[in-house]
Amino acid sequence: MSLDVARLMRAVVLFLIVAAVVYLGLCIFVYATQRSQIYFPTAETHHPGARAVRLRSHGESLKIWEIPRAGSRALVYFGGNAEDVSWNIDALSAAFPDHSLYLVNYRGYGGSTGQPSEAGLFADALTVYDHVRAQRSEISLVGRSLGSGVAVYVASQRPVHRLVLVTAYDSLVNVARSHFRFLPVGLLLRDRYESVRRARDIKAPTLMVIAGDDEIIPRARSEALSNAFPPEQVQVQVVRGAMHNSLDLSPEYLRAVQAFLADG
Repeated sequence: MSLDVARLMRAVVLFLIVAAVVYLGLCIFVYATQRSQIYFPTAETHHPGARAVRLRSHGESLKIWEIPRAGSRALVYFGGNAEDVSWNIDALSAAFPDHSLYLVNYRGYGGSTGQPSEAGLFADALTVYDHVRAQRSEISLVGRSLGSGVAVYVASQRPVHRLVLVTAYDSLVNVARSHFRFLPVGLLLRDRYESVRRARDIKAPTLMVIAGDDEIIPRARSEALSNAFPPEQVQVQVVRGAMHNSLDLSPEYLRAVQAFLADG
C-alpha cells in the first residue's frame, strides 16, 4: 500500500469517527432536551370571563378555567404545546352557550405547578375529567395539536359523549420522524402520545378537524389517525388554506365543531 493511500484511508477513518461522535452527541442532546422541545409552558394569565379553579392532582396544583352553565353538558378543552388556553375563552363561550366550559392549563402551564410530561398530563387530564363528571353527566372533549393526544387518552379511559380532535396526529414519534428523518427518534422519544393505538378503545363519535396547509402536523399523520377509527364513527373536516397555528382564524373551524356537538 502506498503512503498516499494509507494517508487517505486514515483520513477517511478519522472523518467517520468524528462524524459518529458528532451524531452520537446530537442524539444525546436531543434525548436530554426533548421535553424542552415538546413543551413550551405559558405564563399565568387572568381573564375576567372565566373562573379560575384549583385542583390537586398527583402532588401538583392545576389551574383550570371554568365557565359554569345550567344543565348537564360540559366541554373540556386541551390545548397545544405553546398555547395559552385562556385565548379561547371568549370564542368558546360564545360558540357553546349550552355547555359548561373547562379549559385546562397543563402542569407547568398558566399557573399550574409541576413539569409537563406525557404521564403527568395524562394523569392530570383524568383528574380534570373526574372533577367535571362529579358535576356534569355529559362530557365532550376538544383536543388541539398536543392536546389531541391528551383527549384521545381520556376518551380511551372514560366515557365521553363526543370527541373533537383538531390538527391531530397518530403518534408524536411519527410526527418527529417527518421532521428529523436523520435521527432515530423511535429510540429517543420518551413522550410518545401513541393515539393511533388508543383509537380502538374509543366509543364516542369523533370529529377530526384538519388544517389544509398544516406545516407542523403532516396531513398523512392526521389521516393515519382518522383511519384508525371505524369509518362510521369518525367525521373529517378539512379547512382549506388554514395553517397549524391559524386554524382558529377560520370561521369554518368552530362552525364544524358547533354542528358536530349539536348533532348529538
